[in-house]
Amino acid sequence: MMFKSKIKWAALGGLVLSFLSLLVHLLLAKYSGAELVHDSAITGFNEDLNLGVGEMQVAVSRKLWRKVMSLESLQPYANPRSRYPAPTEQHNGFIYAKIFGGFEKIRTSICDLVTISRLLNATLVVPEIQESTQSKGISSKFRSFSYIYNEEQFVSALANDVNIVKSLPLKLKEARKQKKYPTFKPKRTASPSYYTREVLPELKKAKVIGLVLTDGGCLKSILPHELVEYQRLRCRVAFHALRFRPEILALGHLMVERLRASGQPYLAFHPGLVRDTLAYHGCAELFQDVHTELIQYRRAQMIKQGIVKDELSVDSYIRKGNGSCPLMPEEVGLLLRAMGYPPKTRVYLAGSETFGGQRILIPLRAMFTNLVDRTSLCSKQELLNLIGPESPIPLDLFQAPPVKNVEELKKEWNKAGPRPRPLPPPPGRPIYQHEKEGWYGWIAEKDSEPDPSLTDLRMQAHRLLWDALDYVVSVEADAFFPGFNDDGSGWPDFSSLVMGHRLYEIASSRTYRPDRKYLAELLNSTGSNLYYPKRNWTLSVRKHLNSSLGEEGLVREFRQSKPKSFLSHPIPECSCRNAKPPKAQSDSGKASNSQFSYKGEVECPRWMEHSPTTVDLQEITANENEPQEDEMEEWELESGEEGRSTDSVPSLEQDEEMDPDD
Repeated sequence: MMFKSKIKWAALGGLVLSFLSLLVHLLLAKYSGAELVHDSAITGFNEDLNLGVGEMQVAVSRKLWRKVMSLESLQPYANPRSRYPAPTEQHNGFIYAKIFGGFEKIRTSICDLVTISRLLNATLVVPEIQESTQSKGISSKFRSFSYIYNEEQFVSALANDVNIVKSLPLKLKEARKQKKYPTFKPKRTASPSYYTREVLPELKKAKVIGLVLTDGGCLKSILPHELVEYQRLRCRVAFHALRFRPEILALGHLMVERLRASGQPYLAFHPGLVRDTLAYHGCAELFQDVHTELIQYRRAQMIKQGIVKDELSVDSYIRKGNGSCPLMPEEVGLLLRAMGYPPKTRVYLAGSETFGGQRILIPLRAMFTNLVDRTSLCSKQELLNLIGPESPIPLDLFQAPPVKNVEELKKEWNKAGPRPRPLPPPPGRPIYQHEKEGWYGWIAEKDSEPDPSLTDLRMQAHRLLWDALDYVVSVEADAFFPGFNDDGSGWPDFSSLVMGHRLYEIASSRTYRPDRKYLAELLNSTGSNLYYPKRNWTLSVRKHLNSSLGEEGLVREFRQSKPKSFLSHPIPECSCRNAKPPKAQSDSGKASNSQFSYKGEVECPRWMEHSPTTVDLQEITANENEPQEDEMEEWELESGEEGRSTDSVPSLEQDEEMDPDD
């Protein structure tokens, strides 16, 4: 009896302790996690404090973020350099335009529109962005153009270039509604002679013409030398006149501040996984299941429309080896780790559309725990404030057909044809709500893609805002890595626009310009040892990516990107070089002035000359005091075993290819 009573008391004590432990855990979860649950805008980054590592790894980390010295002489210079009269009140007529497409096509088309208006001496009506006007129920607080951009800034910044009005005069508006004016649908490769020969006579005759832009532009990229001032006009539009509305800029800069909290730099990465682009190049086999079917269906549509002049089924892995397909997020993560970026690096994921969803991002999130996007940097309320007040979407709930009673079933049976009668068909499979609303549910039920719903149209308009936020964060990033730029389709892409903007504003910013064909060969060469590659493979990756930061990468982009999109490579027309390199840089023994010279490159005027700042001097002094390559390699060999035991990714050895300027 005594033994049984002891067991009962022990069991009772265990229950009491379990209850107390559960109560303590609930209280801790309630009070300690309240701040994290309260507002998702405050992201809890995992800080890498480099405890117990020493000064060597700090120097290595600093090399990954510093600017490219060989490009510091490049400065933005888009001002007119020859006789450039301001527009007069006498003009040939008005040009109004409708722009179809996403963020990239809109931005490129607006720049071409202003250039065409200047070429034809016409007054431009603020263009209409159809992605916002077609989306019913979005906030009426903004006009079509002002949904993304600052309309007042756009008009005032181009006052010396083109006459711009917000709308047509009343008399001309009525005639436009009656479709009395000629409308043109120019291609993105249209030449200036097309406008002077075909469009200008109609403009002078009708005084108003309309342009419908669907290809992401209406003027070819490279213009004749005598029209070089029109190229600079493109730069002034893209980099000075096209400012986002204040709410977008404020939230974008707030996101940058949150990323740089506690003085940490961050890297922006844009995967470039867009369904239309993947379908154009035939990259369906890189994905699985329903995503492959969606890409193939879109490719079949493009073939039917004449956009793609190729077979429906192609070998995606051969296309990837040719550089026609994007680098997958897992591969980008391995390349960044091979470069030496630690797992706690802050990586911002840009792009309103990442085809494949979160599943393909799992390996990248495993390699970089501080991978964030706009949803983790901004609260829901901040994003809703950016959208503005919208009318609620009416509920479109699926309603099953009414159940028939016994009498109705008997009447149907009696009205049926002569006997013998076939058995009635089995009851249909129930349609669930998530299948009706899902973006992929139509594949199993239909052969054709359904028309976009009201929700789909509104989401397309919202993507313009999300891309604008990502554009601000990507341009301001300490480093930028494109997953898919200059894809060869000729359409403007997000990464190329960001790279061109960074090249114009701060050419020395750390912008990677990888050669996807070369990297595909490297990734295939390591095979099953992708997560544990040999040292030579790591050195090859570093050598290529470091060289892409400097002149070698610029020369390759000049040959590949500029013929398709001028805004992706706006030099040398919109830039100049400092004639005299800073004294501190020349004393350091590094060639700060570029060895490559573009045709038509000019020296910066005297008023743009500036002396090296204190920050530059401190950085140069720090570089001189950094460990030499032999000392660094010795430190890496000593710490290599420890790194491999903790990370299942390429080790962080540093070598003589760590910096393109060394």
